[in-house]
Amino acid sequence: MGGVTSSMAAKFAFFPPNPPSYRIITDHATGLLLLDCFPHRENVDVLRLTTRRGTEIAAVYVRYPMATSTLLYSHGNATDIGQMYELFVDLSIHLKVNLMGYDYSGYGQSSGKPSENNTYADIEAAFKCLKENYGAKEEDIILYGQSVGSGPTVDLAARLPRLRAVVLHSPILSGLRVMYPVKRTYWFDIYKNIDKIPLVKCPVLVIHGTADEVVDFSHGKQLWELCQEKYDPLWLIGGNHCNLEAHPEYIRHLKKFILTVEKSPSRRSSSRKSIDGVEHSRRSTEYFDAPRKSTDRREKSRKSTDKPEKLRVPNHKYSNVERPDKFRIPFDHVERSRRSVEFYEKPRRSIDQQVEKGRKSVDCLDRFRSG
Repeated sequence: MGGVTSSMAAKFAFFPPNPPSYRIITDHATGLLLLDCFPHRENVDVLRLTTRRGTEIAAVYVRYPMATSTLLYSHGNATDIGQMYELFVDLSIHLKVNLMGYDYSGYGQSSGKPSENNTYADIEAAFKCLKENYGAKEEDIILYGQSVGSGPTVDLAARLPRLRAVVLHSPILSGLRVMYPVKRTYWFDIYKNIDKIPLVKCPVLVIHGTADEVVDFSHGKQLWELCQEKYDPLWLIGGNHCNLEAHPEYIRHLKKFILTVEKSPSRRSSSRKSIDGVEHSRRSTEYFDAPRKSTDRREKSRKSTDKPEKLRVPNHKYSNVERPDKFRIPFDHVERSRRSVEFYEKPRRSIDQQVEKGRKSVDCLDRFRSG
């Protein structure tokens, strides 16, 4: 039943770019794998990894000299590592971390079909590669999940007690909750982050835009409230689902978080619920304004000298689509094709009909007794 549910959910939950933004080629001189649309970099490896479910996924690994942390990045929907490549390189430089990004099954040049269970196997394969091929330790790895990528990220984090940290970028409470404000978890739902996030034992940073038009801001807020070990969240006023990397506060706050967890002991007391130096009283009310261009002179002068603060936001190659729409995940498509999701509504209607019949029978019984 779980496999059938996952395959049905995949029809409205996953939208890999078609065609993929890149191809993997082999350099005949060196035998190295390369992404065809980018020149070879000495510090970047292009990989093919086999998952426990038998699919072969594409991945890139970006090295940073003397890095003490490694970021495992699970990207959002409607994109692939070709579109994310330059952002991966920039993040590695700005944050001073090694970084691995990978494509889910059925995305980019990864084989297989997209499904919830396949994404769990995909992130496990990437994590295994970091440990076995690059010598990364669990306590040095930071899991980063963006949008739909928060699903495999939270699932893996809930099963790894010694992770260094987790970053959730525009995360979802669950797949169904993006479309409907349901109060309980249903068996057919996917990516039940709301039920798994309390099991994550490491520090968690949540980043969300207050004007997110795809995954409501309330998703990030509620997940943050459910975290065991909260870190100062980043609520970007006016930020939508696709442009958070363009806000100067994004990279500054992320950099501060990584520096904090790198200084913290890898083994934390189970009774400790927050990171040192974080003020509980101001977390839930602290917001960051959208970038100020003309009034903040200090920021203006800093930009002119500190080039790494500016990230290259992925440019998604869709026709007739604005750049801010680049990360529109399945739920954007679901709005245009809710008919395909009517199987959720049918059970409700049948239940309502049964309840109504029950009421009528009770009414008849009452009239019989009164007669």
